[in-house]
Amino acid sequence: MTSALIYVMLALGLNVVVGYAGLLDLGYIAFFAVGAYTSGILTTHFGWPMLFAVPGVIVACIVAGIIIGGPTLRLRSDYLAIVTLGFGEIIRLTANNLEITGGPSGIHGIPSWSFFGWDFADGVTVGGIFFNGKIVFYYFVALIVGAVGVVVVSRLARGKMGRAWKAVRDDEDAAEAMGINTYVTKITAYIIGAVWAGLAGQLMGTHLTAISPNSFQFLYSALILMAVVLGGMGSTPGVIIGALFVSLAPEFLREFSEWRFLLFGVLLVVTMIFRPSGIWPATAVLPWSKDKHVDDDDTDNDQDPRVVSREGFEKDAGAEGAADLLSGREGKGR
Repeated sequence: MTSALIYVMLALGLNVVVGYAGLLDLGYIAFFAVGAYTSGILTTHFGWPMLFAVPGVIVACIVAGIIIGGPTLRLRSDYLAIVTLGFGEIIRLTANNLEITGGPSGIHGIPSWSFFGWDFADGVTVGGIFFNGKIVFYYFVALIVGAVGVVVVSRLARGKMGRAWKAVRDDEDAAEAMGINTYVTKITAYIIGAVWAGLAGQLMGTHLTAISPNSFQFLYSALILMAVVLGGMGSTPGVIIGALFVSLAPEFLREFSEWRFLLFGVLLVVTMIFRPSGIWPATAVLPWSKDKHVDDDDTDNDQDPRVVSREGFEKDAGAEGAADLLSGREGKGR
């Protein structure tokens, strides 16, 4: 279950990059590797406690996000996807050839979390069932960090930055004409996604106590992207559902291991045909939401939210529409 929650963390970070900002990143696993290797190096080579390695992971991911995103985010669409794919492989191959990263063997003996000498080695017995203390700890850490991620991403998406992301996603030229600094907007989303992937990588490294370049192949970037697309780009509940499905489905398909990825591909094609916005579209309204009314003329739950936003933008183009988009006010007198 801890691995499933790590997938959720990765999908939430990639949803900021792809779902909100519209940046097709095929090398997202690179930041996962940066976080895992940074924490592994700091704890095994320099003897840092795992808790003190967290700021180091954040700084390393911010630097990596700036180095990779700085030049690549000036590209768009397919060109951006190809370049990010290349950087993802560059990070993996670099780790495979450096001595400090352990080369092909990777880093082993990564210490677990400990607080004031308590390393959670003791288990807990509940109802006659013994629970490993470390597994329970990692489960709750992943759950708490994932919950914090949901809250942070949701607040950002509803704020001024989130509206700027969506404007860039829908039409970058129009967003720039409205006065949005599109480059800063994109790189902000990219760095936030990078930090989130790095924290997930640190958690994965301490959970497994070992990492290697084979843990960061392109396949995992594709699976995380699949989780975002299946769940619904720009939809936090949808992304969580997609990540849980992608991470847990292999456990139920062990008998069909040779056909597993073929089944995933077929499912993705079927979803794109009959449910192009994903399992839980960004336009879906939660049952307990205060705003339960959605104008059928403006949106359709089965329609891609990018198309809906583009049509709405074209209707409201102009100075007043731009001001309303960035301030969050509804236009009056339209």
